[in-house]
Amino acid sequence: MKKFWLFALSAAALIGCNKAGDQSSTTNMDYPNIPVTYPKTATEDVKDDYFGTSVADPYRWLENDTAANTEAWVKEQNVVTQGYLDKIPFRKSVRDRFEELFNYPKYGAPYQVGEYYFFSKNDGLQNQSVLYRQKGLDGAPEVFIDPNKLSEKGTAAISIVGVSGDDKYMTIARSDAGSDWSELQVYDVATMKQMPDVLKWVKFSGGAWYKDGFFYSRYPEPAKGTELSGNNMNHWVYYHKLGTPQSADKLIYKDEKNPSYYHNAQVSEDEKQLFIYAAPGTNGYAVLHKDLSTDGPIKTLFAGYDNKTSVVHTIGNKALALTDIDAPNYRLVEVDLTKPDKAGWKEIIPTSENLLEGCSTGGGKLYASYLEKATNRIYEMNYDGSGKKPLSLPGVGTAGAPGGKESHKTLFYNFTSFLYPPTIFKYEVATGQSSIFQETKLKFNPADYEEKQVTYNSKDGTPVTMFVVHKKGLKMDGNNPCYLYSYGGFNISLSPSFSTSRILLLENGGVFAMPNLRGGGEYGEEWHKGGMLMKKQNVFDDFIAAAEYLIAQQYTSKEKLGIGGGSNGGLLVGTCMTQRPDLFKVALPAVGVMDMLRYHKFTVGKGWIPEYGSSEESTEMFNYLKGYSPLHNLKPGTAYPATMITTADHDDRVVPAHSFKFAAALPAAHKGDNPVLIRIETDAGHGAGKPTSKVIDEVADIYSFFFYNTKTAVKYNVKG
Repeated sequence: MKKFWLFALSAAALIGCNKAGDQSSTTNMDYPNIPVTYPKTATEDVKDDYFGTSVADPYRWLENDTAANTEAWVKEQNVVTQGYLDKIPFRKSVRDRFEELFNYPKYGAPYQVGEYYFFSKNDGLQNQSVLYRQKGLDGAPEVFIDPNKLSEKGTAAISIVGVSGDDKYMTIARSDAGSDWSELQVYDVATMKQMPDVLKWVKFSGGAWYKDGFFYSRYPEPAKGTELSGNNMNHWVYYHKLGTPQSADKLIYKDEKNPSYYHNAQVSEDEKQLFIYAAPGTNGYAVLHKDLSTDGPIKTLFAGYDNKTSVVHTIGNKALALTDIDAPNYRLVEVDLTKPDKAGWKEIIPTSENLLEGCSTGGGKLYASYLEKATNRIYEMNYDGSGKKPLSLPGVGTAGAPGGKESHKTLFYNFTSFLYPPTIFKYEVATGQSSIFQETKLKFNPADYEEKQVTYNSKDGTPVTMFVVHKKGLKMDGNNPCYLYSYGGFNISLSPSFSTSRILLLENGGVFAMPNLRGGGEYGEEWHKGGMLMKKQNVFDDFIAAAEYLIAQQYTSKEKLGIGGGSNGGLLVGTCMTQRPDLFKVALPAVGVMDMLRYHKFTVGKGWIPEYGSSEESTEMFNYLKGYSPLHNLKPGTAYPATMITTADHDDRVVPAHSFKFAAALPAAHKGDNPVLIRIETDAGHGAGKPTSKVIDEVADIYSFFFYNTKTAVKYNVKG
């Protein structure tokens, strides 16, 4: 709950895959400029007044995503972009290679529901992972839901969001074409049949079961034509009783004084307590409480909105709560729900120099997950904090703590790193022993590569850590292509993780670099606050300093350096390429927040005001936002990096208007031969639930664009 909702084969193996009739892509080739004729985008005379300052918005019409002229503009842009990509000689080779790499079984950790275990599996190239059920750990798996059969294009995605206390029913969320909108459905666990219950207009919600129904959050039905861009208001909590229509659902909680706030429900495992999280946005929130056993009133448990406190578990009338109150690195406290005043709190896990990233329970034990220099350490202990012992992880990387019901005797957790493919471990509570349950099997030799963590100083002298990954023995002469990626916001921590797409970079002599910028959560709440609101420039300075460090240490050069990031990371890329266009050869902003003056006017954008501030808040905040907003800082006659903006027509998290307007303004300001393009995916959203086929196409296009514009010698032998 703390993160309140809201991104290599050995040379011998590569050479060994040649087949008769294959064709080799050219290496050490010339990379001639591919000419681009940019479509002319119409402008209109639109101006806004901010505290006496007039700001033009000539591409305002592109905010109307369903208008015929916008749809025509999208098609025209995609024709130009695809025409450019089609001329990259090794594009097909890159795509074929990535499809080969991506084609391996992918598993999700098992989730116990009564006598059954549920898990997801993708055979390799299925558009969506299939949900399976099996009786016991040794039972035969059987398909529970195959989302690939729910839509012709494989764009329907599902997830488990709730299970009834008696393990008889399961709430499934279905989303289509990448939209944040979900439809909640109910399935019978034993018969695997779908029940008639269907709940619509749901966003950012679980299914918190209580007796014969569950609590969930939804919005009113939006006006037709505004489903993907309209300002979502009145996110209220309802109770749905199994077997009744949605129109009969009972309104549990609303806040008419604050219609923009988000609300999410949580029910304790013993079904005696209801907790409602009320948040103005993605930062602090309040926690409300209702005693279900006595049908008591809803009261404030933890006041908002300056802190983040989440209930981990309850024991009778006592709650274990993870909080940053008086603890920027978080601590776990025991709170008496009948007398919740802070004076009566009992400290279970004190704060420390390392971030207490999360806590979970299962099998009658408590599990604490720490971040130490952005890598995980996990400890098991009793509910009172005694008996602390570490879980034996296979190395330094990223792990999810075990979790489950108190009655569960076997739990599961994941571990991964840059060079350690995702692996599922089985954990026996009685013995405290871990064993590999499901490991990823693909052709990859981690011994061929190395990962390390370095520290550099930002503009103001602040030390910043950064992960760097590359082939062993790679010569540091400034000639290596380098992909610098980060996020830097919303208290999100970037830890080591494995990526098959990254293999494309590494096996072609590239360097992958990922700094832990301020604004993230890697070093606690103070690190987060150091990169938000009117300290947001620190994030960009940290990222620019990372690029300068990589160049100074000769990992790469300006002509070989590309930058990427998505969502808030797209804002990061957009801002840095406008502040330092001379420093990067390639820029890849994905689904980015590019208009910092109007972001809060669309869908859920107002929820980011605690992180960014609002242009309507004050003269000072308006000037600060305008000072770095990517859309408003494009300067005519500037040579910008080779840029490929990526977005999707069903993105209702960061609406595509951000990318559309930036893509319209960029060619008008840009001078030089570097291409500045936009790739707009159809029937896709912010990223979640994207079909495998679209993932493969997009990754191939991004890396082909990156390789071509950094003049990387791509060495693949694949079928022609």
